[in-house]
Amino acid sequence: MEPGPPGSSGPAEPGPCLSAQRGADHAASASLQSAARTEPGRHSLAVAAVLPAGGCGERMGVPTPKQFCPILERPLISYTLQALERVCWIKDIVVAVTGENMEVMKSIIQKYQHERISLVEAGVTRHRSIFSGLKALAEDQLNSKLSKPEVVIIHDAVRPFVEEDVLLKVVTAAKEHGAAGAIRPLVSTVISPSADGCLDHSLERARHRASEMPQAFLFDVIYEAYQQCTDYDLEFGTECLQLALKYCRTKAKLVEGSPDLWKVTYKRDLYAAESIIKEIISQEICVVMDSKEDNKHVGHLLEEVLKSELNHVKVTSEALCHAGRHLQQIILDQCYNFVCVNVMTSDFQETQKLLSMLEESNLSILYPVVVVSVHFLDFKLVPPSQKIENLMHIKEFSKKVKERNILLYGLLISYPQDEQKLQESLRQGAIIIASLVKERNSGLIGQLLIA
Repeated sequence: MEPGPPGSSGPAEPGPCLSAQRGADHAASASLQSAARTEPGRHSLAVAAVLPAGGCGERMGVPTPKQFCPILERPLISYTLQALERVCWIKDIVVAVTGENMEVMKSIIQKYQHERISLVEAGVTRHRSIFSGLKALAEDQLNSKLSKPEVVIIHDAVRPFVEEDVLLKVVTAAKEHGAAGAIRPLVSTVISPSADGCLDHSLERARHRASEMPQAFLFDVIYEAYQQCTDYDLEFGTECLQLALKYCRTKAKLVEGSPDLWKVTYKRDLYAAESIIKEIISQEICVVMDSKEDNKHVGHLLEEVLKSELNHVKVTSEALCHAGRHLQQIILDQCYNFVCVNVMTSDFQETQKLLSMLEESNLSILYPVVVVSVHFLDFKLVPPSQKIENLMHIKEFSKKVKERNILLYGLLISYPQDEQKLQESLRQGAIIIASLVKERNSGLIGQLLIA
């Protein structure tokens, strides 16, 4: 059993909660943490998690095991680890990976600064990998950071969208019943074919459920079940709840899960997961300007148009002055989209200040950060070619910050004296900004777009 390498300096917080209810996460998290301490037995419950990650992903149809397939240039398993790390009452996370992928997994832990992770070598089947993880938790090994938990969560490395409330429900139910698992309604009817390929019988869909992850168990129950099970179970079995029932006579409590529990299985699922992640991290935009004092500042006008056009997105504004204390707090709160308005100073100065702040922070470790450098131009006073030429060095900046996972785009907005025309220019600019934030198109990095 090998502990994962610690990061040199982790982000202030583990990252945004991958949920459509992102705005309520902080309050809900505090409530759930309190419940975790009080509901299961009125004392602090020792909880660990085991993630089998030794599969080769045959159904994915790609050479890379699916748990290591990139989503927004970050391995899928890293998102799942992040989801578990957010839950402060999970003390240890044991990941079972094959020997050939051990170094890959260590590099992922180090690069994305994951914590509380220990690695064990996976078995040739899912059950054998889980058993390896359970053994690491059960054995009192010298120099091991692990200790035997009261309850253990078993989850899939390729289910990145698990939420804390579901984890709490299965842990609480396992504490009371010995075992618990998330379930979902069947989408399709299950049929049993005969030996000659004809229909033998079908199951009544309303009476059956699909077994999902996460599942949770009293550690002694599931460890005993694995110790007693046969080689046939370890080779061909897939259901941990069934092992607890078969060998320990423990009937699992079934907990209704959310639609977010789906498993990345096929290549198309990677695109779906990427779309979900993009949608979630696009829910807030911060407009950054040199000053917030002047209500007529064109940055405020752009902010109001963004609010009007993007009514599903939270739009805020902050100033870069006064050492940017408020802006630094926004960065700590994990806003991943910034619109930097360059008006009062020379062409690119405000954007450079913002980029420096973002590079000093660890915000872009987990998700790509979008920065749209906005510049205004009255085409009647300054030839567009002259302004564009002055801004072409944005390409060089974009190459540099891309190495830090910051996506820099340029936007030139017409600034006519006519108020109606200005509003239309701002509206066109808002549409372009919305598209850049949502799509995070790497092909447009360093480009100067014109509204």
